[in-house]
Amino acid sequence: MGLTRGMKRPIEILFKRLRSPVNCGNAYPTSSYSNQINGFGVFFTQKYSSEVSASEQMNLIKQLRERTSAPIKEVKSALVACNWDIEAAQKDLRKRGVVLASKKSSRTAAEGFLALAQNQKKAVIFELNCETDFVARNDIFQYLALSLAKSALLLEGSKQASVAVPIGPECLEDLKINFDHPKLTGEKTVQNAITEVAAMMGENVKLGGGFAISAPSYGVLSTYLHTSPKPGLGRIAGLISLEAEDKDVSLDTVQRVGSELAMHVVAAKPLFLTKEDVSSDALGNERDILRSQAESTGKSQMAIDKMVEGRLRKYFEEVVLMEQKFVVDDTVTIKNLLSNLSKEVGSTVKIGNFLRVEVGEGLRRLEAVSGTESLSQAA
Repeated sequence: MGLTRGMKRPIEILFKRLRSPVNCGNAYPTSSYSNQINGFGVFFTQKYSSEVSASEQMNLIKQLRERTSAPIKEVKSALVACNWDIEAAQKDLRKRGVVLASKKSSRTAAEGFLALAQNQKKAVIFELNCETDFVARNDIFQYLALSLAKSALLLEGSKQASVAVPIGPECLEDLKINFDHPKLTGEKTVQNAITEVAAMMGENVKLGGGFAISAPSYGVLSTYLHTSPKPGLGRIAGLISLEAEDKDVSLDTVQRVGSELAMHVVAAKPLFLTKEDVSSDALGNERDILRSQAESTGKSQMAIDKMVEGRLRKYFEEVVLMEQKFVVDDTVTIKNLLSNLSKEVGSTVKIGNFLRVEVGEGLRRLEAVSGTESLSQAA
């Protein structure tokens, strides 16, 4: 009896401890089972990993990946946090989208596409950037880029013919668009849509600069996209407006030449429309370089002057559109091409303006060009 009374209190303490649930800190679903210890009917709880099998886990990861296009690492993390509930995980990914995108916003985004939208009144070119070509080829990224250009086309701008107006990213960030894509639906602001796509892609997605060019009263506004995966997208864009004096001119012929000239702008990379448009700074710098090169030959001053003027003509042929040789037929210059076109249609046709933009330089061009300055004068 003495031994029994002596053991009574320790046994009661042990019984109370064993009845307390075991907390392993695991977020997975729990299951309980019972064991008998030394004849006492003692129940205790143990938590262990989810009952979802490995094959089921892989299937859920695949499904959520297809639904959201989010990185596999983020997909798995969301599923684990939500106990492999795919609906809850999808909702969790959308909630975390802002956080995920903000973490990536400091990374360089130099890839992407230019998106072009055009109607009879004007054309708009806009740039959407990402970090890798892999993301740029993704359907949701391309859909977003095209949606931005189409929305920018609806914005009010300059109605002056052939005047190019820069459009900063801030002009579109708060604009609401009704998206209709399996992975991007409903009305959202442009900034929210970019944030959501960035979270899906696992990369920094950034809105670049854009330009709008009004069509001439009489004539055509021609465009060309280089390295184009689908209509409206490309890595290099050429836009050119051709103005005709006669309103009854045959625009089909003018449009054909305009399309070739837009392609020429992409290939030949002109910086200025005419020699008169070359800035005094650019001309002065080129003269200094050419004179230094000529003086190194040790020839007379008269010979050096002739060398500088000859090389300066070559410089104009390289950077001035009207002085360049036509890429389609290098036996004629652009100046001669327009002269021949004017004779063919029976009306004077001239270039109103042109623009060449390449992925990665949109914002730089925005800084170089004011709202009223001719884009052809921006070096």
